[in-house]
Amino acid sequence: MRIVMSAAAAAALTLSVSATPALAALDGGLLGKLLNAGQSDNAGAQTEGSAEAQTDGSSMQANADASADAGNEAGSDAMAPEVGGSFSEPFAEPTITVDQEEVTTDERCIPGADGSLNCKPAAGTIAVLGDGRFVYLNALEGTENVELSIVAEFGEVSVNDQSRVLTLDENDNPTWTRPAPNDGGANPDGNDSETIARGLPGVPNGVLSTADNTDKNDGALFCADVVFLADGSMMAVGGTDYYTEPGVDGVPVGVVELEGLKSSRIFDPETNTWTQSGDMKFGRWYPSLVTMAGGDVFVASGVTKLLKPVYPEQPLNSGRNVVQTETYDIDNGTWSENGDAAQRTLPLFPRMHLLPNGQVYYNAGGQAFNPFGQAYDQALWNIVAAYDPETKNWTDLGYAGLPLKLNEVGLSQLTSTLNPTNLNADQVQSTLTELVGTTLSNPTGAIEGLLETPVDARALERVVGAGMRGSTFSAMLPMKPDANGGYHEAEFLTAGGVPTYVTVGSPGGYLPVSSSRIDTVTVNNDEMSYESRLTGPLSQPRWYGYSVVMPDNGVMVFSGGTRDGVVVPGLEGAIRQTERFDIETETWTPMATAHRPRTYHNTAVLMPDGRILVGGHSPINTAYLSFINLEGIGLADYQSRDPSFEIYTPPYAMRDDRPVIEDAPTELETDGDTFTMTVSNPDVDQVMLIRRTATTHLVDGDQRAVVLPIASKNGNELTVQMTGNPAVLPAGQYMMFASYEASDGKRVPSVSTPVGIAPNPSAQGDIDQPEPAPVEESEDGSLFTGGTGNALDGSVSPLLPVTDLLSGVTSAIPGPETAITGAPAVGEELANFGERSGGLLQETVKSLPTAGEGLVRDLTNAAGDSGDGEDDGGDTGAETP
Repeated sequence: MRIVMSAAAAAALTLSVSATPALAALDGGLLGKLLNAGQSDNAGAQTEGSAEAQTDGSSMQANADASADAGNEAGSDAMAPEVGGSFSEPFAEPTITVDQEEVTTDERCIPGADGSLNCKPAAGTIAVLGDGRFVYLNALEGTENVELSIVAEFGEVSVNDQSRVLTLDENDNPTWTRPAPNDGGANPDGNDSETIARGLPGVPNGVLSTADNTDKNDGALFCADVVFLADGSMMAVGGTDYYTEPGVDGVPVGVVELEGLKSSRIFDPETNTWTQSGDMKFGRWYPSLVTMAGGDVFVASGVTKLLKPVYPEQPLNSGRNVVQTETYDIDNGTWSENGDAAQRTLPLFPRMHLLPNGQVYYNAGGQAFNPFGQAYDQALWNIVAAYDPETKNWTDLGYAGLPLKLNEVGLSQLTSTLNPTNLNADQVQSTLTELVGTTLSNPTGAIEGLLETPVDARALERVVGAGMRGSTFSAMLPMKPDANGGYHEAEFLTAGGVPTYVTVGSPGGYLPVSSSRIDTVTVNNDEMSYESRLTGPLSQPRWYGYSVVMPDNGVMVFSGGTRDGVVVPGLEGAIRQTERFDIETETWTPMATAHRPRTYHNTAVLMPDGRILVGGHSPINTAYLSFINLEGIGLADYQSRDPSFEIYTPPYAMRDDRPVIEDAPTELETDGDTFTMTVSNPDVDQVMLIRRTATTHLVDGDQRAVVLPIASKNGNELTVQMTGNPAVLPAGQYMMFASYEASDGKRVPSVSTPVGIAPNPSAQGDIDQPEPAPVEESEDGSLFTGGTGNALDGSVSPLLPVTDLLSGVTSAIPGPETAITGAPAVGEELANFGERSGGLLQETVKSLPTAGEGLVRDLTNAAGDSGDGEDDGGDTGAETP
């Protein structure tokens, strides 16, 4: 069956169904069958909302919004722990430092002597250390002290983020250690901020900018990316300098700016200390890192000034992210720029991975968080591409989510077309008309013509879900060797997030999708091909869900929200129910439900024993004002950040038949040799290495799971073949799991044993790949393989994009009972906000006379500037590089 629906028709159907909610609930008839196709019993039960008390005993109701909470309840009530897994009770650091004293409290924040709140840090960034401990970093430190608006005040009230080391003993009893320095130690003498005033002719430095007034918020770890180095230390790259511009000394309000740092700093797990490493050439807020085959680290994207990206001395770089890429030399600790050909416009925190041919793959995912969500060259974000560190050049592979050949739509021209240094009006018109025009007028028809094959019933979903996806995870599925022992295929799973909507335009919508797809890159040395296929969808649309690749070959997703919590913070509902992706069936299944709602800056990491540590939740202030908690009417928890953790135990970790690794090497080299290991169960048929996680904002560029072939077995002794390819297993610390398939069909993994991977010293980083084994083509020769389904075979609804939209719209409306019950708490929150904002306005009025005197003094000092680049008593920041 073929369904062709234009963007206008889809919009009309959406409007009609929205206007008649009863249509969405029909069980009979064609529409009902289409809407409900492929929905499990649990998913079908997600029509009832309920309220549930918080686990910490708070009187505030902890129900998520109507659709999410119903899904949460369906999963937790309907399945036993041995089926869906289970969550531990939440636990958090017991103390807060207030006025240099440790105070034991169950509260998240308590005030100091000056009235400002001191809070426990939340795990907005986390990494699993080689000894099993966890280092984590706070996010948006100081947001609890905003009284009126984060936009007006955060440049003044923000402070550098705290870090912590969490240790769990054999009984999961937690203890905490504070690294030194606790905030990472960057820029203790202030940051050389690139303010707009510095560089504009006729505007004195130090006027209308408070960038250099404080040192408490010039080196925040927040929004740095993190990566493990080969020796087990962790490097944080980038970060944030907060200030107010425009702003006037002495006035507590202005317009905040978040500036990306050039800093790189290294955490040493042996001493629990931070040290500074070399600075990058460009300040980066929200960059992404990937360890390359030789051990050096590649960095791309980030933005130097988020809200006002104006660079007077680099006008072509204004209004977009950092296009220059850099490489960190692991031997000497310095950064070098990769040259003009290595430049590429990418979204913030671009989803990037190392391919088995040593190139860095961009998977068309990231954070669409720019001024107004836009960048003038963001059309390029939709193109999957690979960076070659040898030639320092990018290769476009295709339009994300669509299995197109480059010459079919002129994608080979797109990069040069949209590069601002190579503008050609005719080329722009031709390329964009061919690529976008047909899609806008007839999306399914466009794909049908390009593929020259019949379009199945999910063509609409494929078009709507194609392109760059914001706030989605990108999980590299376990890499397996072919018959020749080489690794030539890399697959990447993405699900949920906010699509760019090819039929609407970039950067995308406000509502997330449930669509799920696998992108495959096949490599043979420098030869690469790209294709994409749809899998079964998530049970519900999910924004900012955290993925974890599991040692049983599954993928789990945790936390997230029902709407984009960056577009309008505080209006999303939290999704507490987890889901599991089965690689064999390419379907998602609802699993256990977490205790705490966690939306923005949540995290989840694989523990060495195969369980998952779940934490985080550091939301942006409600509607960019202060924290106004609307949880009582079914929205997410916005009383402040959540410093707690929970441990998820998957079903396999509850079994008593898990195999045991009795003996295995603790150090290996990518030398292509074999090694032996002993296991308790002779049925073990898989050995997998999973790299230890260092992650933030859904990003871990080094995340990988690699299956090593078992060359031979002798009872309980295995001879395992190690790869000779450092692009498959870059140097670093890994967890080794052994598993077997039990009689019930479930794969049962062991607890891991730690292993360090070192490069082959004689190979000097060379990539040793055997020739690919012959691949059998599918019988029908179709590019659509696995999990695509058909509209009426019960696998998935062709109206999935519409039902996703309906789910997001209706979930914003609390049920009558929830609205009535939550009204008093919401009223109290709004009253408190009015009191806070009134006090700030009074403070602002009182400070104006003094501030005016300071402004006159600044102008007088600036007028005495001799023109030699130094100010007489004014701004002391360095000039823009």
